[in-house]
Amino acid sequence: MGSKQPLQFTIDVIIYPLLFVFTAWLVFWVETRFNLNLNYLGILPQDFKGLRGVLFSPFIHSSLKHLFNNSIPIIVLGTALFYFYRNIKWKVFAIGFLLTGLLTWSIGRQAYHIGASGIVYLLASFLFFKGIFSKQYQLTALALVVVFLYGSLLWYVFPIDPKISWEGHLSGFLVGFVLALVFRKNPIENKKFDWEKESYVEEEDEFMKCFDEHGNFIETPKDEIEIDETDTEENNLNVSKQRKITITYTLKNEPDAD
Repeated sequence: MGSKQPLQFTIDVIIYPLLFVFTAWLVFWVETRFNLNLNYLGILPQDFKGLRGVLFSPFIHSSLKHLFNNSIPIIVLGTALFYFYRNIKWKVFAIGFLLTGLLTWSIGRQAYHIGASGIVYLLASFLFFKGIFSKQYQLTALALVVVFLYGSLLWYVFPIDPKISWEGHLSGFLVGFVLALVFRKNPIENKKFDWEKESYVEEEDEFMKCFDEHGNFIETPKDEIEIDETDTEENNLNVSKQRKITITYTLKNEPDAD
């Protein structure tokens, strides 16, 4: 999976999710501005031409509300993916993008499936399960945040609304879970204290030297300083000789009174 790296913010963490959302808004603007309907570029299950929707459908939305509801989660969850999983971010996103579309094409109803909802479920599922599997406090905390923000999305993987592509939601959820299993190795290096490292030697630890074998604190004696009184007196005389003070008096006769 690549070498472990510490967490640090770089500009690409936010740029690529914003670029994805910007593309979706641009497509929607083109449809609105030129009175176009690009739904035919969505995923049409079990139809060979419908496979093109695997690439195009996440950028096509039926309404402004549909687009807005997908934009915020894409930015939030995409940024989290690119920040916490920088070594595998492109693998997770690219593989998840394609597999979510292909699974929707395989199990979906005979209708055009459009929108980035499948990608939202992919990211939410991966971030949640990956955080749980990792057993690292940073990623577990992230998983809990995802549940807090988007836990209600779970209901929409079931056919509760015929107008919603629950097949796309379910596909993204399942693909995210599988990718969390595939990339379950921890990408973040846990910080180790000196005594947790293999190279640690207790006898060489300055702090441990302050305790005896029973764990009692040993008070470090103050260094004794020998003072030569003879040298001190000579030094004082030399200092006195060097410090000479010269006082000059000026006498002025007072003028005679009239």
